[in-house]
Amino acid sequence: MAQTYVHSAGAQEDVEKRPDTGLKPPQMKLIIGGLTAAAVLAVYLLLTQEATHSVLLLLGLLLGYTLFHARFGFTSAFRRFMSVGNGQAIRSHMVMLAAAVTLFAPILAFGISFFDVEVSGYVFPVGTSLLVGAFLFGIGMQLGGGCASGTLFAVGAGRTVMFITLLFFIIGSVIGAAHLPFWTDEMPNGPAVSLAETTGFGFGGAWLISIVLFGIIAWITLVVERKRKPPKMAPVPSTSGWKRMLRGSWPLFAAAIVLAVLNALTLMTRGEPWGVTFAFALWGSHAADFLGFDVASWGFWQGDNAAALEASVFADTTTVLNLGVIIGAFLASAAGGLFNFSSINGKNVAAAVIGGLLMGYGARLAFGCNIGAYFGGIASFSLHGYIWGVMALLGTFLALYLRPLFGLSVPKSKDSFC
Repeated sequence: MAQTYVHSAGAQEDVEKRPDTGLKPPQMKLIIGGLTAAAVLAVYLLLTQEATHSVLLLLGLLLGYTLFHARFGFTSAFRRFMSVGNGQAIRSHMVMLAAAVTLFAPILAFGISFFDVEVSGYVFPVGTSLLVGAFLFGIGMQLGGGCASGTLFAVGAGRTVMFITLLFFIIGSVIGAAHLPFWTDEMPNGPAVSLAETTGFGFGGAWLISIVLFGIIAWITLVVERKRKPPKMAPVPSTSGWKRMLRGSWPLFAAAIVLAVLNALTLMTRGEPWGVTFAFALWGSHAADFLGFDVASWGFWQGDNAAALEASVFADTTTVLNLGVIIGAFLASAAGGLFNFSSINGKNVAAAVIGGLLMGYGARLAFGCNIGAYFGGIASFSLHGYIWGVMALLGTFLALYLRPLFGLSVPKSKDSFC
């Protein structure tokens, strides 16, 4: 009898219908093209920006390479757990977060950095803006086919529909930036809460609380799995030996640790953790300004953000990281012989449009996405990161009923959620 699996993209499949799990030959022309693009961008950054930008480009390349080779996702992880109870990917998140808080604690406590930058974590307010934004983001990532990081690495791998998701992610980010003062100033919102500073536990106490919470969450996923007996995750194309480092696939838990290390290096390099969606708002606002909108008058672009709007987009470190992730994923997919443009249809285009808008809008309201708010927030010992995760899971649950309307699959099992 064939073994049933949940694929990394979230859909069940019969492995006997997919016997070849090996990689194709490397796409050398694409690899050379990707390396050339990375080199040109690195030289341009060295000539026009600070030294940190070139370092961040390298970190972005490594982030994109890691994300693709492990198929390390947040969207599919949430969907698999909420639909059939498969918590393997959620447990990899807990490993990633445990490694991150272990690295972040001394960095934030003692101000450890490169280039003499001042370091600070992502600690943001808890309130209506966060609750609504994270919930919308949870729905959006299930319709759009990927989260913020997932959208970037899917674009790098040539998944055609994700270019549409990215475009409307940017548009949604601009609308969210325009509306943000209403959500933060006119709606009920509380203060930012740091488990390390606000509570008085210090970074050592906050680290211990975080590790205990991660252990509890991992234990809950195991309890759910024992009860629901979900299908396993399907294997992805892979090789063995030393070639696996270059061509993939990587184990989820190994990638989790690598991502945590790279995030910590990002924190020490630019003074704040890895983020994604600020750049989307910046790119879109530059475009809106070109079209005649007075974006400089929006509350979002006042104060600390004003300089970013006035400068080149390449001066923005988040932009550099994003470009690195896209190129890194492109190189990883080409190394595995897996880069190709996928087909699209009317229904998945509609889902990409709606999903992208919801993610862009939600990310602005929630002070970040799965990377800036969930990963970066929790790693920074911010309460808002945990609440973001809960609300995004709730948004995912609702989206499970919406996905079939757009022809998108939902994992099933004998103990189906419905």
